[in-house]
Amino acid sequence: MITLPAAAFLLIVVSAVFQAVFLFRNKGQKTDPASHWLLACAAALLISFMIERSIGIGFPSLTGTFESLVFYACVVCLGCLFYRLQKKVKFLPFVQFGATMAALVLLSIASSPLAPKEALPPIPALKSYWLVSHVALSFIGESFFIASFVASIAFLATQDKAKKKDYDRISYTAVALGYPVFTAGALIFGAIWAEQAWGSWWSWDPKETWALVTWLVYSLYLHLRLIRNRQDALPSILAIAGFLCTVFTFFGVNFLLSGLHSY
Repeated sequence: MITLPAAAFLLIVVSAVFQAVFLFRNKGQKTDPASHWLLACAAALLISFMIERSIGIGFPSLTGTFESLVFYACVVCLGCLFYRLQKKVKFLPFVQFGATMAALVLLSIASSPLAPKEALPPIPALKSYWLVSHVALSFIGESFFIASFVASIAFLATQDKAKKKDYDRISYTAVALGYPVFTAGALIFGAIWAEQAWGSWWSWDPKETWALVTWLVYSLYLHLRLIRNRQDALPSILAIAGFLCTVFTFFGVNFLLSGLHSY
């Protein structure tokens, strides 16, 4: 019997195929009619899976690597739907396609041996709603950073001035939305949970340190883009670097470094 995450993965694959056909055959000039609704269905399946898993362990299922990856992929799918439906920022299919591929990668890693899938009640240190808020808001913020990452790559790759302007606006808007959410989740709620779990607001744990590095990179991005009004390559480079920092904070620290976040 196919599992809910597997069904969601198949829907995301079909969505990516729809997008790719319209993106490359029509050079991004036409919008496909269905890919965002497929992503919405995939997100609904992932939400159902997380609710079912949470009921099974008696606590929000967001305390392990597997659950975090599923939640992250779900939020990315919802972000693609939001981006497609909103009217304030010009829709560019390449950004949605890049974010969709990111959701595929996240679910692929979730299905690999790197992410244990046992549904176990969390240990006492993890049984905190501050931790749930910390993890949830961190990934919601980072889902916006994915859009900024893809748009920034496109900005650097294209020579068309009009498209550069559009990609720059997408990147800036995504960071502007994701930055306060990430700040609240990764730093503020993370510090509150750390004080409850370990008795210290800040311990220079590797994950804490890299979360701070990520925040500083995006702070510099916003300074250059908002205060200095820079619309050249440098803000895009910083947006790419910031997202790579989020990747290392989650994957690199989890699998390469040890610290207080190792459970």
